[in-house]
Amino acid sequence: MSSEKSEVRVGVVGFGHLGQYLYEKVNESDDHEVAFVWNRTLETLERKVPADVILADLTKFAERKPDLIVEVAHPSISMQYGPMFLGSADYMVGSPTALADQHVEDQLRQAAKHHGMYIPAGALWGGGDIQKMADRGTLQGLRVTMTKHPDHFRLASPLHEKNAAAKDKPVTLYDGPVRGLCPLAPNNVNTMAAASIAAHNLGFDGVQGCLIADPSLTEWHHVEVEVTGPGNQAAGQAFTVNTLRKNPAKKGAVTGSATYASFFSSLLRARGMGPGVHLC
Repeated sequence: MSSEKSEVRVGVVGFGHLGQYLYEKVNESDDHEVAFVWNRTLETLERKVPADVILADLTKFAERKPDLIVEVAHPSISMQYGPMFLGSADYMVGSPTALADQHVEDQLRQAAKHHGMYIPAGALWGGGDIQKMADRGTLQGLRVTMTKHPDHFRLASPLHEKNAAAKDKPVTLYDGPVRGLCPLAPNNVNTMAAASIAAHNLGFDGVQGCLIADPSLTEWHHVEVEVTGPGNQAAGQAFTVNTLRKNPAKKGAVTGSATYASFFSSLLRARGMGPGVHLC
């Protein structure tokens, strides 16, 4: 009997900057191979992806026999195709803001009975420890603050208008439950969504998110995570951890450069954990 392991066949859904990066890294991998690449605009794939790898109709994904499907396109993909994906393969949700819709989260959790649904940590530092505290019921509070240059945001109204007004000083665009923020900034707050999944005893309603536009922050994304654990919070005697992650980012970039490598690391870890929802 051969001791060689078969390659993990990966379907890539979305071919923006992150999708292209993952496609290239999977091609370079010794134990993963590309099963298919899908993009809403097929012209984007021409001359970059071999014709036999391009999937024109996403409803036919199962014909390519993927072991893992990685979404890096838009939250609407999970809403429309997520349950179908989980019926045939493991599924890594690259846009976990989709799960801020309670109906979508319930559907996906229900569908993850035979395959695993994986949530990449992305720019979330300490996600595993947050999840452990949530498992024990000792996580009392979680707040994530993301600060970026106004050009690095892709926002819906009314945050779009607030962001446009950030000309010479920092402007707080939103401060409140993550569930209310995700529909307004679906491409920018996936880190907060991942935090809400990790902190499952608090969820999207209990985890607090703060979004700040800072015109002086031209080459960085800042992500601050404030954790409150066991102890007497009212008396100021609770366990706390604060981290500040400074991620280099090119001008206008939605995703910081270090997050690309983090996503690929998550892709490599997205296997073998069985059914259910897993942070990776």
